[in-house]
Amino acid sequence: MTPVQIVIIVLGVIAFLYFARPVVLPVFLACVAGMTLKPLIRWLSYCHIPLALSAAVVLCLLVAAIGIGFFQLGRPALTWMNEAPQHMTALRQRVQKIFPRIARISQAAAAVNNLGATEEEKKEEQKKTPTVEIKDRRGTSSILNWTGTLLVGIGETLVLVYLLLASGDLFLHKLVHVMPTLSDKKRVVEVSHEIQQNISNYLFSVSLINIGLGIVVSGGLYFMGVPNAAMWGMLAAVLNFVPYFGPVAGVILLATVGLLTFDTLWQGLLPPAWYLVLHLLEANLITPVLLGRRFTLNPVVIFVSLIFWTWLWGVPGALLSVPILVSIKVVCDRVPAMSPVSELLSR
Repeated sequence: MTPVQIVIIVLGVIAFLYFARPVVLPVFLACVAGMTLKPLIRWLSYCHIPLALSAAVVLCLLVAAIGIGFFQLGRPALTWMNEAPQHMTALRQRVQKIFPRIARISQAAAAVNNLGATEEEKKEEQKKTPTVEIKDRRGTSSILNWTGTLLVGIGETLVLVYLLLASGDLFLHKLVHVMPTLSDKKRVVEVSHEIQQNISNYLFSVSLINIGLGIVVSGGLYFMGVPNAAMWGMLAAVLNFVPYFGPVAGVILLATVGLLTFDTLWQGLLPPAWYLVLHLLEANLITPVLLGRRFTLNPVVIFVSLIFWTWLWGVPGALLSVPILVSIKVVCDRVPAMSPVSELLSR
């Protein structure tokens, strides 16, 4: 193929993935979740438990664990979100108290705007200011539509995960059957097993690391006196799944919580500093030791992949960016014609 044809095909695939995301995204999520949970199904099969029953048990335990976690941590989160306007007002007052120069600058700007106006003119201007009441029915309907789409997507993903786990290696056998030569059959089996093993090891390791990080962050926040320490610690753990942007959002979030909780600046900066130190320790020591050199990808490629998949599919795309990159790396390592791409993805 000519370079022009390759570019046209790539742009066509990107357009298809963007416009077909309600159908394609649950399939991608189900495939990644299925490959992650496959070792548990294989372990249960050693105990002579049928695949359908093993898949149902694993999926029910996973949904129950996630549901209990959201139920326990969701209540304080909803309370905090309902009180968000009061929190923002308190945060602004706290920042003005800690940084008095900011308050002086805002007062000076207000004085410049009212320069030359008498008290009677100011009162008259306040009376003339109309009160606008906005009834946003479109916003409510869009939220309902988004919630319905989210629930449908979650349901589709769960059903697909169950079917993939219950079917075992059926699709791999079908793919091997249609391969023309014996070498192609062996290569398909090797690539499939390596992708499954790498994604499973990666997601299991990263999940355990982030859960441990959330527990340690929660413990530190609890001893600091931060309310709802478990909620903030687990939220920091969830944000840590997203490379680069997640830790930055976690630092900003805990800085806001610290400034709302404590009166002095140095106490308010303790929660984000605690999380930042733990994240640097995890990113530079714990994760490289546990994952080894199998997942040493180019940081620039990871960042570009994160931006691309986030633009394409939003938050689910950000979570899938690294597993997709790992899969591409495994395929490129096994196909000699794609060795330049593999070299580009490597560190």
